[in-house]
Amino acid sequence: MRWATREGLHVDRAACAWLIRRFIDPTAQFLFLPDPADSPADATGFDMRGVELGHHGGRCSFESALARYRLDDDPALEEIGHIVHQADLADDRFDAPVAAGLDVLIRGISLTSGSDEATLAITDALFDGLYEHTRRRLLNGRPPA
Repeated sequence: MRWATREGLHVDRAACAWLIRRFIDPTAQFLFLPDPADSPADATGFDMRGVELGHHGGRCSFESALARYRLDDDPALEEIGHIVHQADLADDRFDAPVAAGLDVLIRGISLTSGSDEATLAITDALFDGLYEHTRRRLLNGRPPA
């Protein structure tokens, strides 16, 4: 399946791409568009205006994807959703101190990686680590970080 988003990855788009590859479509192909209006009809858009997997009802795109694909029953993904929400929207809706660091890391990676594909190669590993750390911490009954 093809998935389309805006070029110049930041935290919400990087998180969505990771979620798509890891939990929805392992063979996903991503298109990074300079103009979202150029999205092909056969591509599923994310983190763009007017798409289902965008910002809706106070949610960031990652949270919209969790709800759409019924992944919001995974406590680790739900917590990552709070972190991504806070990093992307900075509205203090969630107490997610990790958000600021994640945002800075992904901004720095996007500045130095050379392409959105190269950024994803790095951010996929970051989100894999964040997921595993969060999952194990929750299994051991420790509260959100």
